[in-house]
Amino acid sequence: MDTLTAIDFDRIAKELNLNRSQVESATTLLDEGNTIPFVTRYRKERTGHLDEEQLRLIEQRVTALRQLKERALTITRLIESQGKLTPELRREIENADSTKRLEDLYLPFRPKKRSRASMARDRGLEPLADRVWQGDPSLTNLEATAAGMVAPDKELPTSADVLQGVADLIAERIGDDAELRSACRELSWQTGKLTVTGSDAESEKAQPYRDYFNYQEAISRMPPHRILALNRGEKESILRVKFVWDDERASGITADLLRINQRPHGPFIRECAQDALSRLIHPSLDREVRRELTERAETHAVQVFAKNLRNLLLQPPLRGKRVLAIDPGFRTGCKVAVLDEIGTCLVTDVVYLTGSADKRVATKQKLVELLQQHNTRLIVLGNGTACRESEELVSEIISETLPDLQYTIVNEAGASIYSTSTVAREEFPNFDATIRGTISIGRRLQDPLSELVKIEPQHIGVGMYQHDLTPKLLKESLESVVESCVNYVGVDLNTASPALLSRVSGLNQLTARRVVEWRERHGRFQTRQQIKDVAGIGDATFTQAAGFLKITGGDEPLDQTWIHPESYPAAKQILTKLQLRIADDGLQIDGGAENTARERLAALNVDTLATEIGVGVITLQDIVDALARPGRDPRTDLQGHVFKQGILKLEDLAPGMEVRGTVLNVVDFGVFVDIGLKDSGLVHISQMSRNYVRSPHDVAAVGDVVTAWVLQIDSERRRVSLTMINPAIPQEKPAPRQSPAPKSAQSVASPAKPTSSERPKAVAAAAPASTRPAPERQRPTQPAVPLSDDKNAGREPLRGFDELKQMWQHKKG
Repeated sequence: MDTLTAIDFDRIAKELNLNRSQVESATTLLDEGNTIPFVTRYRKERTGHLDEEQLRLIEQRVTALRQLKERALTITRLIESQGKLTPELRREIENADSTKRLEDLYLPFRPKKRSRASMARDRGLEPLADRVWQGDPSLTNLEATAAGMVAPDKELPTSADVLQGVADLIAERIGDDAELRSACRELSWQTGKLTVTGSDAESEKAQPYRDYFNYQEAISRMPPHRILALNRGEKESILRVKFVWDDERASGITADLLRINQRPHGPFIRECAQDALSRLIHPSLDREVRRELTERAETHAVQVFAKNLRNLLLQPPLRGKRVLAIDPGFRTGCKVAVLDEIGTCLVTDVVYLTGSADKRVATKQKLVELLQQHNTRLIVLGNGTACRESEELVSEIISETLPDLQYTIVNEAGASIYSTSTVAREEFPNFDATIRGTISIGRRLQDPLSELVKIEPQHIGVGMYQHDLTPKLLKESLESVVESCVNYVGVDLNTASPALLSRVSGLNQLTARRVVEWRERHGRFQTRQQIKDVAGIGDATFTQAAGFLKITGGDEPLDQTWIHPESYPAAKQILTKLQLRIADDGLQIDGGAENTARERLAALNVDTLATEIGVGVITLQDIVDALARPGRDPRTDLQGHVFKQGILKLEDLAPGMEVRGTVLNVVDFGVFVDIGLKDSGLVHISQMSRNYVRSPHDVAAVGDVVTAWVLQIDSERRRVSLTMINPAIPQEKPAPRQSPAPKSAQSVASPAKPTSSERPKAVAAAAPASTRPAPERQRPTQPAVPLSDDKNAGREPLRGFDELKQMWQHKKG
């Protein structure tokens, strides 16, 4: 923090539409070693109620500014060591507001590789180049002067070679000009285009890229997914991508900035400038533009992945249900595992889909026996190979033997990676990898968060072009999403796995493992204070972690709430004042019901009580909210899974048919919905609402249950296009869906109320008549994403009126 000034904090605050005091407080808290989840939930008083996303943006901007300042100091020292640092250059370096500007200023002083200009310099041509550039009045005849410098021993056999060397030196000087590079950079974003051609249009490998043969698009309008597609095609040597810009405007800008027409040797310098543009500046900007396009596209793709991952991790758990999990397969058979209510594996088996009719009957009979023996009526299928064939088998069991049986399909991405991991071997040492994967499939339904945290998030298939992204960027971003989700939900200290505990604020893999070892040696934790008995967990770690670790049925009732131990005295004063107590089944009052207790809490004058108790108003309100719903799991407010009782075939569909399914993936151009077919149906972004949809994420998220209508069927390619616009109700305008994952700790006393209306029922194959659609979940209003410097400068197009408003406010400010 000592490297940042008040001006820096003002700049960050303006960019993020915050107060400077909020930015300073957040930076101080993070510098002190506090985690973002902890600051978000338990330091609202100091940050002014900043949410998690705002804190992460502050952290990123502060880090970027500090790196900028460090680079500025480094460049200053390097130039000073050359004896070329002037007061004016020092001021320019100190005032540089971007890394690009810093590097442009440093470029003339950067040690250069062997080049045409360096060879001309070695041959003693720099003095003549300086005279030409500075417009020496005594240099009246350039050709004659060049002729007088012919020296075969210096590889200058003719005057033309001398002039070429002088031109190379001047071209280098023009190419290193910071102001010219800045102007050309701006021009490149205004007029630049990528032109694409194909190398082998007839090959089978090239077919996925056929839309990009002989293709051209402005870089300012190119969507992220297209940039990544072009990069992949270029990497596979199928596409050739070239950056072009307005050459005429580039020449005009260069002539104006360098005042070429006013120079004594204008025509010669003009030729040097053209050489600098074509040989030095354009290739450099080509690389820079392509790199920046890729970085932007990767950042966007990671954000898409992160949003989908968040929604997948926060799917509601299925409490108190036994399940029979099936990992489908042909050659090696379908692996089967029966799990009890808490995910313990009771029995495993293998059944086969292939073979004679008698073998198929035997397979169904074996599954029926397992279901009846272990008293379960719910099957979980992985969505891999043989999934639809397994689904047909289960549908036959429902129609022939067990009409009350239901099933659902879960994404098994990453299950095979988990099954061979160290975590899986330690958890199930007596099972082989295939059975471990099957157990993971079943547990993904019972508690998605607890199971999916065991898998590296980049292996969970809910992204876009994730295999083309920078691994480090993807891993860091997704790890923060997993951390956010775990701390948003909280962890049961007495049942959580080491993988889950390691994501808790303040803990790591080592301390998480020590917590589990302590639990194995001493039994259940009875209070949060006992965490301090674990080796390696001191007061600082306890402060960061305690509020997120919950204990049910322990010695301290407040340990099952979101209330931090540092706030227990205030919470106990409230309970005493209202004559309340916390029991295992919720808030209790002598002679009264739970709703009466909540009414007493709601009637409190928080402002007055905060002064009386001596805590902040925001903190006290959070305490009251936590007391109102002591054991709340925020995931239970969200809509649950869709269970099926029949299979849907492509031949069953017809345009206009209503279907119901689960969103599997959200990408820039729409959403993929599992409606019971082998392949997902696609709802294009244009078919998601009658209103303008800026992003599919504004309307749907992974795990959402949506009602759609068949728009088009491509039987040859087995593709189904869907629409979420009800064709029978022209005036209907579907409301935007809100994400389940708030970016800050929300009030637990007043959860979002579900809508009373239900969506229409879908065809029986996609959703049984007995299954009622869950109400839509709501998301708090998100803060506007600050405009980038390129958008404020007009180098990048605006995407809506909200961004136009921000740009207007930026210009006014």
